Amino acid sequence: MKAIQFIAPGQPPELREVDKPAPGPGQVLLKVTAAGACHSDDFVLNAPPGAFAYPLPMTLGHEGVGVVAAVGSGVKAMTEGTSVAVYGPWGCGTCHRCAQGQENYCLNAAEQSITPPGLGTDGAMAEYLLIDNARHLVPLGDLDPVASVALTDAGLTPYHAIKASLPKLVGGTTAVVIGAGGLGHVGIQLLRHLTASRIIAVDVTEEKLAFAKEVGAHEAVLSNADTVAEVRKITGKAGATAVFDFVGYQPTLDMAMGMVGVFGDVVIVGLGDGVAAAKVGFFSQPYEVSVRAPYWGTRSELIEVLDLARDGVLHVATETFSLDDGVEAYRRLAANDLRGRAVVVPD
Repeated sequence: MKAIQFIAPGQPPELREVDKPAPGPGQVLLKVTAAGACHSDDFVLNAPPGAFAYPLPMTLGHEGVGVVAAVGSGVKAMTEGTSVAVYGPWGCGTCHRCAQGQENYCLNAAEQSITPPGLGTDGAMAEYLLIDNARHLVPLGDLDPVASVALTDAGLTPYHAIKASLPKLVGGTTAVVIGAGGLGHVGIQLLRHLTASRIIAVDVTEEKLAFAKEVGAHEAVLSNADTVAEVRKITGKAGATAVFDFVGYQPTLDMAMGMVGVFGDVVIVGLGDGVAAAKVGFFSQPYEVSVRAPYWGTRSELIEVLDLARDGVLHVATETFSLDDGVEAYRRLAANDLRGRAVVVPD
């Protein structure tokens, strides 16, 4: 079968022929109907050698949906022909976090070498995908696979990030979204639907700011040396109640810390270069500011996100590519030349 694989650090991915997997006991084989390309993939592809101990070559794709093609012995929860979404942050299933559905924070994953598909285990950028356990699948129902695949990360990640701040985002508050790209534009939609906050989008081009307003931002501010002052003009003395940084580089994080108000949240969602740090101390930010760096989301939250999509709340902007053209999707991703998310659809 065809698969897009990570071959070596610093090199572009390659379309290759690999063996079709077969499900063992407890496993499920999916015929992939859509796979999403993400900036996390680009981060991994260009990380220094040794930064990630992934077995190479490795099939990319941690966003995946498909149809159950075969099941291993002992699998009763899934039947062939069922359309499903893949819950990506796999855990051990038995630790305290996993028992609460928080496999994204599994306590044993590192020790037991449990890794997500596409981020340590062969992923969805292929004709078929092997799933380790049926609990990592969520029925897709009547949702369109191509329109829904990015929700497994680009929907789930901002939903998880925003959900913890919802008690603060009441009438009269302000939420700032830095970066209106693949995750940020979904975050804006979620904030518009789930909160009464005024939403301010911040990005580097007028085109992206126009896009942010299309999907629900009330205000749009260009990212430059004056951004903090411009946002402060809108928020007044109160500052922002929550700032969601979907970029994650030091300049955007510094910007977030400059915008947030007393009792506010700064939520670092974007991976950036992986080393951005918030300056925190008694005299460094307003009183009682909370800084969080969440990771992905829970299985129950993925179900909630898919339900929101079913209700027509979420629309992920996508550009589609065939599997044969999937390497081009990654080139466009690296060049920041996409409006929304890149989705690869196997032939």
